[in-house]
Amino acid sequence: MKEMNPFHIAQKQLDKAAHRLELDPGIHAILREPQRVLEVNFPVKMDDGGVKVFKGFRSQHSDAVGPAKGGIRFHPQVTMDEVKALSMWMTFKCGVVSLPFGGGKGGVIVDPKTLSRSELERLSRAYVVAVSRIIGPQEDIPAPDVYTNAQIMAWMMDEYNKCHGGSNHPGVITGKPLIVGGSLGRNEATARGCLFAAREAAKRQGIKFAGAAVAVQGYGNAGSIAASLMAANGARIVAVSDSKGGVFNPQGLDPLAVLEHKKRTGSVAGSPGTREIDSNALLEVDCNILVPAALENQITIENAEKIKAGIIAEAANGPTTLEADEILHRKGIMVIPDILANAGGVVVSYFEWVQNMMHFYWTEEEVNSRLEEKIVTAFAETYEMSRRHRVNMRTGAYMVSVARVAEAVKVRGWV
Repeated sequence: MKEMNPFHIAQKQLDKAAHRLELDPGIHAILREPQRVLEVNFPVKMDDGGVKVFKGFRSQHSDAVGPAKGGIRFHPQVTMDEVKALSMWMTFKCGVVSLPFGGGKGGVIVDPKTLSRSELERLSRAYVVAVSRIIGPQEDIPAPDVYTNAQIMAWMMDEYNKCHGGSNHPGVITGKPLIVGGSLGRNEATARGCLFAAREAAKRQGIKFAGAAVAVQGYGNAGSIAASLMAANGARIVAVSDSKGGVFNPQGLDPLAVLEHKKRTGSVAGSPGTREIDSNALLEVDCNILVPAALENQITIENAEKIKAGIIAEAANGPTTLEADEILHRKGIMVIPDILANAGGVVVSYFEWVQNMMHFYWTEEEVNSRLEEKIVTAFAETYEMSRRHRVNMRTGAYMVSVARVAEAVKVRGWV
């Protein structure tokens, strides 16, 4: 099956919501393309004394509601169309949870595993210099993404400050270490937001969350924390998997013990008191809540009919194909779309930015409480929109978001 261009997929998702909303054609045309895409080619001195030129991108989809916001990824397969698609999805992710941001995304074509720490630092700083004229606390606020982390964000913030006369602008980047303006609760935010969304879905579906059977595909940061948080809230984790294998126990696993096993051995496979299951079979396990937290395109036309979960909470980006969505909706399975289910990360990134701009920092309890309020409200608005227009939750989420961005476009007088 030929892989679709991610930017074309993003446009199709927008088109579907625009059609349902009877969106003004001028606004629709504005939102179908990014406002600005920068391609940069920048030199980096390598440890052997030679110089390599790297190609990078930064896409700013929309600043109708506020500054652009979105991650920077370092990956050998980064393309301009991928970055454009991700920036569009970020606009609608920010919109569904009512943040005063539009979508941005950046990327560099590089395999960071081939670089030394000093080369990685020089690459990070050089990229920021290359894009510095279009980013800033009131223009575009980057964050970590694939193969970038808090340390890389700290280097980037430092370099941006050097580019701007040495003044201190912690709000230029989020996902930073705490000591330089990071936020408490940021590391768990994506998983915690997923928990809140799944809990709200269970209420609507008549499923008691305490005792609900949960299967988690992907046991990285989001997946492992989501499993632990859900277990702490009374759910029963029956299956988890990673890229090397999976484990199953219908009576329930101890997610923290499984994580310790993975840290020791490199995989969840072989955790004591479990039996083996592969990642594809995990998707078809008999459970109440399925959490895809791994790669995109995992739930497809081939396996959608076999899924038994009543709720799918998309902790990963794009785990369900467009065709599978239709099958799941027909079966009455509630899919909490990625732009809502994993929006906790960008919500707490917004909180980090707010704290940076105020130079006043919140407790972890305040952060988590405000996150819960945002996700619960966004879920209710999406659910209401999906019921009123008799569409699935994904289209409902896009409709909520597109309507918000469209209103900003209109009141600004762009159409």
